[in-house]
Amino acid sequence: MKRTQKMVTLSMLGSISFVLMLLNFPLPFLPNYLKIDFSDVPALIAAIMFSPVAGVIVEALKNVLYYILRGSGVPVGELANFAAGVAFILPVSWFYHKKKSTKGLATGLVAGTITMALGLAILNYILILPAYAWFFGMDYMLDPAVKWTTITAGILPFNIIKAMFISALFIPLFLKLKPWMTRRQQTV
Repeated sequence: MKRTQKMVTLSMLGSISFVLMLLNFPLPFLPNYLKIDFSDVPALIAAIMFSPVAGVIVEALKNVLYYILRGSGVPVGELANFAAGVAFILPVSWFYHKKKSTKGLATGLVAGTITMALGLAILNYILILPAYAWFFGMDYMLDPAVKWTTITAGILPFNIIKAMFISALFIPLFLKLKPWMTRRQQTV
């Protein structure tokens, strides 16, 4: 029964995450294709309540659902979103589970912000922007100067801002949900 409860909880968190992914908005000073959403919050809840793997499962469910229902044919954006979410939640989960405290959570949120921002900058330069160039005919994205400008003026600040938004929402939510998450950990 406990395994079934955990699977249902992860499925529900994945579904909530998908809906939150649909509720996105661009920032006026960044490229329009970079949109803020709060879909990593349910994955953080899963990663803290159960394990880092549970958070990764929620990230995967969210992106698979998004691709099935809204995808553009080639899942480059969904894979980038998955990588960003995983790069953010894994350090948060690791630090929290290591210290089991609000201080551990705060340290993890800072580490997750840095990991996501730098990791996605590198991944975009090496893989994601070239994939957009190849799959979507955006050949200008292969130019190193264009890639560098896109990353430093768009992707890097976007990921830092997104992580700050998610962290600002997650901290009070975590403090409010902590008793519930503790009870769920014991029953699941």
